[in-house]
Amino acid sequence: MTEIRSSDVLVDDLFRTTVRLRTYVDAQLRCHGLSVSRLRLLRALATSREPLRMRDLGDALGVAARTVTSLVDALEREGLVARLRHPTDRRAYLLTLTDLGRTTHGRAEEIDRAALSTATAGLDARQRATLLDLLAVLRASVPDAPPGPPGPPGPEET
Repeated sequence: MTEIRSSDVLVDDLFRTTVRLRTYVDAQLRCHGLSVSRLRLLRALATSREPLRMRDLGDALGVAARTVTSLVDALEREGLVARLRHPTDRRAYLLTLTDLGRTTHGRAEEIDRAALSTATAGLDARQRATLLDLLAVLRASVPDAPPGPPGPPGPEET
């Protein structure tokens, strides 16, 4: 299959590198029944000071409400996430980790740390610092995307 390229070799390489890193970390997590998407959701709940609404969780993860709903449904079935009634909004639920969810999150973070350590082992301290500086310059050069057209919130966004 022919690789689709952008108009900038640097951007192509950044995308290929990102995809390769995610694929590698995802494979390490999958050996334990986890994934990068699941880890990100567990991490967001674990680091939040309070239970989160699905909409807030989606915003924190930068994903669509449907995606959050699918992930939460699966994690709830596995006993990792619990839905609690919102104290003031009868339509909304709050999400929190269960004890098993906290344990699973801790294990997933260990796997993630080890995988990323392996992936970046070829960089010395100076190279890491240079790469971080260059990525910061690149990020600062990209303007924020304009907000999308407003639409009615779906029931999974509450």
